[in-house]
Amino acid sequence: MKKRLLILLALTLGTQTVSAASAPPLTQVKVLKVESPECGFETIDEGQTQTRCNHSGPNIRVYVLEVGYGRSQPHAALDGFEVNGTRTQVCAYENGNLTDCSQRTKVVGNLYIFSLAGKQEGTFTFSNTSINAPGNTMSTQLYIK
Repeated sequence: MKKRLLILLALTLGTQTVSAASAPPLTQVKVLKVESPECGFETIDEGQTQTRCNHSGPNIRVYVLEVGYGRSQPHAALDGFEVNGTRTQVCAYENGNLTDCSQRTKVVGNLYIFSLAGKQEGTFTFSNTSINAPGNTMSTQLYIK
């Protein structure tokens, strides 16, 4: 029965071959924003090493962009203590803007949102390793005041 179903499926679809490009390696990781009740959203500029605003207090969130494909369990910590987060795929449209993948487009990476879970200040670090060659590891860090 299973064999007949596969043959029927093959005849219906024809002899088309499906190919997929290999996943691109990590090319960039960066902290995009830090959010807190005290400061709202603070955009982090390229090369910025610490927040401008004093975010101290509960409910701080850190937004990290990962371009390329990293392993499913990156390492994220504040002063060496692991922090938990969520991951959402991001896609690129032709104009180059990153957006979520609610419409089927090419996945180019992930957006992570980490909750500092009551921790108030310190050095946030993020690192991940590519899932394919060259297996490079990329990292970023930011001091959160």
